[in-house]
Amino acid sequence: MTDPEKLRRRALDALTTARARTALLTDCVDDGELTAQHSPLMSPLVWDLAHISNQEEQWLWRAVAGQEALRPGIDSVYDAFEHPRAARPTLPLLAPAEARAYASDVRGRVLDVLERTPLEGGRPLVDAAFAFGMVAQHEQQHDETMLITHQLRRGPAALHAPEPPPGPGTADLPAEVLVPGGPFTMGTSAEPWALDNERPAHARVVPAFLIDTVPVTNGAYLAFIADGGYDDERWWAPEGWAQIRAHGIGAPLFWRREGGQWLRRRFGVVEPVPEDEPVLHVSWYEADAYARWAGRRLPTEEEWEKAARHDPVSGRSLRYPWGDDDPTPQHANLGQRHLRPAPAGSYPAGRSPLGVRQLIGDVWEWTSSDFLPYPGFVAFPYREYSEVFFGPGHKVLRGGSFAVDPVACRGTFRNWDLPVRRQIFSGFRTARSAGEGAAA
Repeated sequence: MTDPEKLRRRALDALTTARARTALLTDCVDDGELTAQHSPLMSPLVWDLAHISNQEEQWLWRAVAGQEALRPGIDSVYDAFEHPRAARPTLPLLAPAEARAYASDVRGRVLDVLERTPLEGGRPLVDAAFAFGMVAQHEQQHDETMLITHQLRRGPAALHAPEPPPGPGTADLPAEVLVPGGPFTMGTSAEPWALDNERPAHARVVPAFLIDTVPVTNGAYLAFIADGGYDDERWWAPEGWAQIRAHGIGAPLFWRREGGQWLRRRFGVVEPVPEDEPVLHVSWYEADAYARWAGRRLPTEEEWEKAARHDPVSGRSLRYPWGDDDPTPQHANLGQRHLRPAPAGSYPAGRSPLGVRQLIGDVWEWTSSDFLPYPGFVAFPYREYSEVFFGPGHKVLRGGSFAVDPVACRGTFRNWDLPVRRQIFSGFRTARSAGEGAAA
């Protein structure tokens, strides 16, 4: 997309969509819930609300428009690197009404900036409306963070959404798909709103491998639990074994066994664990242990992206598994339309050319890979977005979840987190190298 006016309309739509979702997530609870810290893992919702607007002010009002700070005294309060989440309730946060007024003021000014700013001409920050797309993605990423906070909060349900449509099931699907070996193009140099860690496009040679057609389901994961998977050190990385022993972990987060059945808490509702749904709220260590138990492994990041983007007929890397068109509700479970993953095997229109399903949406998928820069990586527009996280401490997740908006999800998008994290909307699928025996 190169037409500046189309980009302007796309940016306006992305900013408007993000703000509507932010309002949904913050207007559904009272001020006490907004200012409370529902978990030391997360910020108070009111911090996220003002942080979103502070970032918008810094990048669009100040950096793009060249204007003076509206409230320079709050920059430090809403600096995510200066204050860990557990400490944020002690900061002099804007009260809910004040945070909303600040957000409204900033947004009004930013829309004027968008209307009058040339979106071409050699300014990297604004060419192709990059900064506006970056800010929209940032807000949607914090909306996902706030949705995680909603999942962690106690009390009755505050959010509601329709159930995903019934899926066709997996009875007629193969358990795994062969991805042929050879080169493919990983990453992107052309996607206008791609973030720095997705760039540049570069060639990778990936040996042939097989990957699960659908993500691992709750039913499959229950078999791991029933077989004593959490009690057998053989399946666990040493750090993971120490983690589950120290914290008494024996099932995915939010699960409990009661009255002879497994239940889970989901956004204030307690319900039986649905066996046909992709497993959710597992750490990298749990995903890795399951894969070992199943006689398989987690896919590498490049394997995941090749399975998602490579078209063996044309040899081209697609934007999405289904092609180059933007996602629709027929392609994937995205955008908080539903408050859960869809059943395994859903969204046949979103399958990859090789037939792999649900690679986009439903659950973030852990890969075996550390979060590292691509060859030729250049930090832009600030090194704290990606560069400070590179290294063996963080594992890559791919594909997005039901909580991710399409503006922040594409075939090249890279997420990352600590391998202990379970509150995120994370699941996985497994793989094996071609020539290895299938799991029993």
